[in-house]
Amino acid sequence: MSDPETLRSIDLTRIGEARYKATNVRGGVLPIGTGDDPDFTPVELLLAALAGCSAIDVDAITGKRAQPLSFAVHSQGDKVRDDDGNHLTNLRITFDVVFPDGAEGDAARDFLPRSIEMSRDRLCTVSRTVALPTEVEFRQA
Repeated sequence: MSDPETLRSIDLTRIGEARYKATNVRGGVLPIGTGDDPDFTPVELLLAALAGCSAIDVDAITGKRAQPLSFAVHSQGDKVRDDDGNHLTNLRITFDVVFPDGAEGDAARDFLPRSIEMSRDRLCTVSRTVALPTEVEFRQA
């Protein structure tokens, strides 16, 4: 049984042909599809989760020094099918962050590479889960 302090979950329900909605415990809703409509595909959601998780980390760390003038993150990977089945390769998260001029902006700029490393190496739950061997149990209710 999972600890309520550590458990994270969503519920997924079908809302149409090849369309679903994910609902979190706070009531947030996110549509998911196959890519034939504007809805995010599961792969795009994984890329968004990778970028979003690290963005939150990096923003929190560098934001203690200076607030960015702009903050953008690009997440990409190649979807392949090989002997291991379907999966993503060449995952890459690219940060494009601009800080203001001055001592505070310089401090944030100087710490940006370290904050990205901290997120990658130990803080971002999503990228750490992808990087570490993690079993996924599938079962029928």
